[in-house]
Amino acid sequence: MNLNEVMKFVESEYIIINNTPCELCGGNFLTESAGLSFENGKPENITHCVCEKCGHEHEFSFRAPFINTMENLDTNSEELN
Repeated sequence: MNLNEVMKFVESEYIIINNTPCELCGGNFLTESAGLSFENGKPENITHCVCEKCGHEHEFSFRAPFINTMENLDTNSEELN
């Protein structure tokens, strides 16, 4: 997985978060924090969100298959700019 594919993968997580309404009031979630977890040895992106209307907290978890290959990324400086 190259850097561009990793960025698209992460972007798709935020598309899901932005299109998931709060289950209590229907409001939008705002990202409060993001991090990694290793559940049974499998990497996951964990994003903690808060509803902008009612303050309800929700945690989103997404698989992170790119973590195993991060050390193999081709980080061409042209691709980063």
